[in-house]
Amino acid sequence: MGFHQNASDGVSQRVNSPRFSGPMTRRAHSFKRGNAGGNSHGNGGGKGTGGFDPHYEIDVHLNSPRSEIGGSPVSGDGFEGILERKQTHQVNQRVHGGVVKNQSKKHVGSAVLDLGLRERKKLGHWMFFLFCGVCLFLGVLKICATGWFGSAIDRIGSNQDFSYSHNSHLNEMDKSSHDYGYREEGNDVERTLMMVASGVVNSQKSMAENSDIWSKPNSENFTHCIDQPRIHKKLDSRTNGYILINANGGLNQMRFGVLQICDMVAIAKVMKATLVLPSLDHTSYWADDSDFKDLFDWQHFIEALKDVVHIVETLPPDYAGIEPFTKTPISWSKVGYYKTEIVPLLKQYKVIYFTHTDSRLANNGLPPSIQKLRCYVNYRALKYSTLIEELGNTLVSRMREGGNRYIALHLRYEKDMLSFTGCSHNLTAEEDEELRTMRYEVSHWKEKEINGTERRLLGGCPLTPRETSLLLKGLGFQSSTRIYLVAGEAYGNGSMQYLMNDYPNIFSHSTLSTEEELRPFKNHQNRLAGLDYVVALQSDVFLYTFDGNMAKAVQGHRRFENFKKTINPDKMNFVKLVDDLDSGKITWKKFSSKVKKLHKDRVGAPYLREPGEFPKLEESFFANPLPGCICETTTTMKMKS
Repeated sequence: MGFHQNASDGVSQRVNSPRFSGPMTRRAHSFKRGNAGGNSHGNGGGKGTGGFDPHYEIDVHLNSPRSEIGGSPVSGDGFEGILERKQTHQVNQRVHGGVVKNQSKKHVGSAVLDLGLRERKKLGHWMFFLFCGVCLFLGVLKICATGWFGSAIDRIGSNQDFSYSHNSHLNEMDKSSHDYGYREEGNDVERTLMMVASGVVNSQKSMAENSDIWSKPNSENFTHCIDQPRIHKKLDSRTNGYILINANGGLNQMRFGVLQICDMVAIAKVMKATLVLPSLDHTSYWADDSDFKDLFDWQHFIEALKDVVHIVETLPPDYAGIEPFTKTPISWSKVGYYKTEIVPLLKQYKVIYFTHTDSRLANNGLPPSIQKLRCYVNYRALKYSTLIEELGNTLVSRMREGGNRYIALHLRYEKDMLSFTGCSHNLTAEEDEELRTMRYEVSHWKEKEINGTERRLLGGCPLTPRETSLLLKGLGFQSSTRIYLVAGEAYGNGSMQYLMNDYPNIFSHSTLSTEEELRPFKNHQNRLAGLDYVVALQSDVFLYTFDGNMAKAVQGHRRFENFKKTINPDKMNFVKLVDDLDSGKITWKKFSSKVKKLHKDRVGAPYLREPGEFPKLEESFFANPLPGCICETTTTMKMKS
């Protein structure tokens, strides 16, 4: 059974020893330290020592200080009285009812000694075998009670603790908790139990865990280092020409358009060109006629960069009549490409129009000054308009009312994303077909036939609202947690019900704002996306369910702002855990433990940007501007790569 026999130790000491690593430790949760004997014996026969009491009492009696024969080894089976020693050197002793008369003290002592040694040795053997037998019996009994049956009991208990698909039960529980809250009579114990079940009362342990899950990662040795680039010489007033751009982006893509603008400013610097104030895409799926001036403080943008690069509101009159030369820059290009390939074209045509601006600059391998400029544009020069900033800050204050903390949840479960990725897990056949039809109707989406099941298992799908709820619960966030939803309308009939049942305190710009406050934002999805960005940036925790452009922009900005906590789900491994939970392969307790372990190091802590074999596989510069825009304050780099 895995016992390591030691004659001087007890059973519980051997089973629960920290050094014991036998097979019985495989189900560590079924064995509680320090009570192995108590539980097992209680189940086995009702005695605290498993039937050893008579022998124990005999040993104590015969070796008692009161015994006149002291430590003489005498078997207890053949005696009903005690030995008496008389001054006449004769011994009267009753053995099994017989009498031993008048023998010399020496002869009797020798006979008794021989008898005691034989009987004690024989009794010791029997006691040893009995002891081993009892240990074997109790060990088997414990394994049966807590091993084979324990997992089933745990599973039943876990299903009762976390029933994630029983809406009617939740409603009944909520109703009952309200009834207890207003009932003046009734049992206090029952009321407390109901309050605990409904999440009103939190234990000290849950409060400690709650504090831990809100804490930001350690980043005390890091700081951003981009404030106002050093100007070694005055900006040359001459220019090689003008660059026109049209930043792509709709809802949740708008900030990606901003990142494109950051790259275009850096490219204009490299080419010694003048950048015309960018225009934004109005033809995307989320059509919006908002322009750069509607979203950003454009005057601040020009002023902040006046000593770095030339930026004008419009083309000068002398160049207004020139037909721009159309060019599509190569993706992930470095400085040399623009100097050798594009600058000659700019000098020749004077005005050049970049048809595509997404990912036109490499993540790595650029001069430090260019990397810092990209961040300076993103985090200092580009500021949202006063209208967006003010309402955004107001919403942040409302989320924090009463000293509350909140999660900003980027639930990228909109129709366009599901159609683009081919993900339809938990959707109906009709909804899946609708997504497929949409995918074929959008001509510039290259992938048409997609295996959504396979993509999900590879971590390529947005988490569903239900999976998101399981993730939050698994990480330890209480049902009372306040959540700000950074997203458009979730696709699928009733898809949000799971999340809303588990976390009723879900808010959005629509529920936090008055009708009057939202009037300037009506039918302007890009402005609403800017509003969500402000609230997400200032949240205590940011959680995104798909690594899209908005998520990249927010997480990078939060890293830059002192590494605010950002949870990056390990979707591939997480959905496997969800499937194991649904199929009953693991209990909720095991699920939650694995979820915590899986995301222990995915909370936005400092680490060097991950390179890739190909530029497309590299980690985005704007998702992690380290190195480049964040510097370590110590001389030695101590972090994970």
